[in-house]
Amino acid sequence: MSDTNRYTSPFSERYASAEMQYIFSQDKKFSTWRKLWIALAETEMELGLSQDGKPVITQEMIDEMKAHIDDIDYAVAKEREKLVRHDVMSHVYAYGLQCPKAAGIIHLGATSCYVGDNTDIIVMRDALMLVRRKLVNVIDKLSKFADKYKSLPTLAFTHFQPAQPTTVGKRATLWIQEFAMDLADVDYVISTLRLLGCKGTTGTQASFKELFNNDQQKLDSLDPMIAAKMGFEGCYPVSGQTYSRKVDTRVMNVVAGIAASAHKMSNDIRLLQHLKEVEEPFEKNQIGSSAMAYKRNPMRSERIASLSRYVIIDALNPAITSATQWFERTLDDSANKRVAISEGFLAIDGILDLCLNVSDGLVVNEKVIEKRLRSELPFMATENIMMDAVKQGGNRQELHEEIRKLSMEAGATVKQKGLENNLLELIADSDAFNVTLEELEEYMVPANYVGRSVEQTEAFLANVVKPILEANKDCLGITAQINV
Repeated sequence: MSDTNRYTSPFSERYASAEMQYIFSQDKKFSTWRKLWIALAETEMELGLSQDGKPVITQEMIDEMKAHIDDIDYAVAKEREKLVRHDVMSHVYAYGLQCPKAAGIIHLGATSCYVGDNTDIIVMRDALMLVRRKLVNVIDKLSKFADKYKSLPTLAFTHFQPAQPTTVGKRATLWIQEFAMDLADVDYVISTLRLLGCKGTTGTQASFKELFNNDQQKLDSLDPMIAAKMGFEGCYPVSGQTYSRKVDTRVMNVVAGIAASAHKMSNDIRLLQHLKEVEEPFEKNQIGSSAMAYKRNPMRSERIASLSRYVIIDALNPAITSATQWFERTLDDSANKRVAISEGFLAIDGILDLCLNVSDGLVVNEKVIEKRLRSELPFMATENIMMDAVKQGGNRQELHEEIRKLSMEAGATVKQKGLENNLLELIADSDAFNVTLEELEEYMVPANYVGRSVEQTEAFLANVVKPILEANKDCLGITAQINV
């Protein structure tokens, strides 16, 4: 069957990187199964598993298994699964054909969740590590942008209505701060991930109690030794047959948090592009619209928003799955989690690549920013004008009422007549203020109205962002390949 006459996932065709796709690939999954089987067999051998005084597992068996970690015979496993309807036992069978000396001890004492669940945790950890690297690079690129434009005044908005000015760089720190929060959450979840270990069909290790003749010291050593071999600090202390699906919930909540941060940033960029102040990268031959050739649609930011909504909603899947598990094990989690977890990570991978691309090439139209700010600046300056007039002997309440009336008149001039803001001229003509238009023009210095935006940006970059980047300098330098 060709790829053109069947469904193919847009995550693999359009959005996710090759690196993330490998993490959720069949090769990664089944080679990890084999590594887990080796870790189990090695541990059983090292703990002295024997029968009638003879070792059950030998180094020769281990070496044979290690020689076939990656050369998986998928055809044999697939045919076997058709017969036995069990994926784990099909791969045990295929592995055993390649390892005839070890065939009898592969999966010894384990249940299917030993390879299935432990692999799921390993895959999620590796996926989180990739997400983490990309997240650090998004923070890095945005921090450079924030530093470059930390002193460029721009009109701020509350309720998307003109408000006290900020700077372009200060606004970017709001995006960075949310991504930094996400990074802290990712680090916490990674640091607390544990393996399921090898606990048997209901989590009681009954089969291993039998294998090791109730030797409690050996039974206590089993999980820690396996965890160490697989690069984990330990295993969850108790479980049913599976690890708690609460783990999946925690992981996907962090992923959804990153999506929310990306969505917020993309919304701001889309609105700024409408205002022609800041634009996402637009390539020389890129087409913005099939009908309107002049258009420069914020397509990448829109795609960030679109995929982010998917991830945010997708986080409900593991939460509901976790809530509905029965006792020690049900299988209604399996089909759901294999879709929800993988596609959630493939989507956030695509989102972060888009964030990397957009943040690395944001275009700032300084003249447009200045023009819009100056059109609103007379309103922003009224408090300073009024305070100075009070210092010269004016009545604060009377001046406030005069400013209010003149501001309404200037607003009507802009909105109803489509003319320029003439508030300064109106104030200069008013007898209440005793000030000339030339003197009022001195108030029109945008930098005087941005408060501590520059200082806040510098402090944030120095005290929050710099330590993150220095601690993760080995992660820096990632560039993103956008397919469409």
